[in-house]
Amino acid sequence: MNISLRCLLFAVVALFASGMLPLHADSLPAASMPGDSVYQLDAALTDQDDRALHFADGRGKPRLVSMFYSNCPFMCPLIIDTIKKTEHALPEADRKHLEVLLVSFDADRDTPAALKAMAGKRHIDTPRWTLAHADAADVRSIAAVLNIQYRQLQNHEFSHSSVLVLLDEEGRIVARTEKLGEPDADFVAAVARVLGAR
Repeated sequence: MNISLRCLLFAVVALFASGMLPLHADSLPAASMPGDSVYQLDAALTDQDDRALHFADGRGKPRLVSMFYSNCPFMCPLIIDTIKKTEHALPEADRKHLEVLLVSFDADRDTPAALKAMAGKRHIDTPRWTLAHADAADVRSIAAVLNIQYRQLQNHEFSHSSVLVLLDEEGRIVARTEKLGEPDADFVAAVARVLGAR
């Protein structure tokens, strides 16, 4: 082994040992993901159990993603109900393989404790569903890659589009729907296809 290669390997090992270069799936080069993967975005999240995670941690599994906030009086409960109805439109064997991520618009008020309280109130299946908090900058970035529009109002509530987004195992957007209240048949079919291809 020549000296320059030995020095390079020593430097890489030293970075891993120091913790400056973390050794986990999130540290894989972005080039290893498809160019149209939303998981190119490196966004930090905290879930309802106060666990730190990253937006790209969903890589490897199909995922249904949306955005909401816990104090929303009408549209966000409807988003949750629509996701539940979408799940129930799937065969039970497939349902258990679908993960759900809901990211809050409300970086100030939706603490892990607030999200956990909402999960209990809404009877959310938290082993498969993740309710997540992020800082304001990461909220904006996630909304941008999912093409979800929102703005905070003077009364601290949010005006926002209500969208369900289906991601495949690599974080590519496969389907989206703005139909709420009842399952969108085309969207359910897309979810079934993605789950069937896993």
